[in-house]
Amino acid sequence: MARVKSSDDQNVSPSSFEIFVDKGFSDYEAATIARTLKGANDVLAREAYSWRFISNNPGLITGECGMILRAEPAFDNHDLSDAMLVVGGKSGASGMWMARIRQMQRLGRPVALLSEAATAYIRRAKIESGSVTTHWRDAVGLHEVGRHSNLTNRLSEKYRGIITAGGSGSTEELVIGMIADHLGPNAVSELGNRLLLPVIRKSHAEQPNDLSMNPALHDPRVKSAIETMQDSLDAPMQISELAQSIGLSTRHLERVFKDVFDQTPARFYKRLRTSRARAMIEETQMSVLDIAIANGFGTSSSLSEALKKEYAMTASQLRTRSQSRVLSYNDDNTSSGL
Repeated sequence: MARVKSSDDQNVSPSSFEIFVDKGFSDYEAATIARTLKGANDVLAREAYSWRFISNNPGLITGECGMILRAEPAFDNHDLSDAMLVVGGKSGASGMWMARIRQMQRLGRPVALLSEAATAYIRRAKIESGSVTTHWRDAVGLHEVGRHSNLTNRLSEKYRGIITAGGSGSTEELVIGMIADHLGPNAVSELGNRLLLPVIRKSHAEQPNDLSMNPALHDPRVKSAIETMQDSLDAPMQISELAQSIGLSTRHLERVFKDVFDQTPARFYKRLRTSRARAMIEETQMSVLDIAIANGFGTSSSLSEALKKEYAMTASQLRTRSQSRVLSYNDDNTSSGL
């Protein structure tokens, strides 16, 4: 496939993709990348995008769930594609792709590292400024190391020309974001429909990790309290009722939340509801009233009051601020980070 050349490769929408895999690669992520690009071709009714699997150990490679695919050799500085994606699983954690991404960086071509690959990069790179992310399960361990203050919980981030991403169920949206400018809004919407995506989340959306996995919570009853809160955001319980359901007194529950979160359980509960309401405002086209009801506020005015108190913005301001682009980063430094 012919590639449109430009003096600034970063402004060229990629048409050829290379997907780096190795033994134990993430079957789901590898298949999802190819499926999304094929879906884009189907929407456009032409072969606009091509993809190939590459590896430092070419040939037949088995994924972590038994998927087998044939990978081409990844020769240094040879046959580089317009864009590169490194999938997670053991292949992502191996770091055998590091030299390849440096070559792509020098050419200013986009590179995306998913889940374990993002984690491996964060551990090796010198993150002096900017933001990075990975799957939330790995983020817990990275935070414990204590050297990654720029680690966020967003679906993806961009630092020095490298996209780090949570991968897994957000892989489709990452690929869509990489080609969205070329597709156009109508084709993006149609592609989302074909992939049965209820909404195409943007890069700044938060990962839906379970708050009860917070390593600071050693008391199983507190974990149960948070799980109960998350399960009842649309119909919030009284704190006394919540405490009784998990076998704690109201006073004990309040004392523990004060120690761990420095806030009351009622305040924590309301912030959970407000946070989900904000996500729905920014990522869906539901009416503010429907969002208010879905999060236990009852009226749009009570939701607006909570949003202004928490984020100093109204619902309309939050919705307007949400940009049309799927991938939106603040990344001015594109020099090599390795």
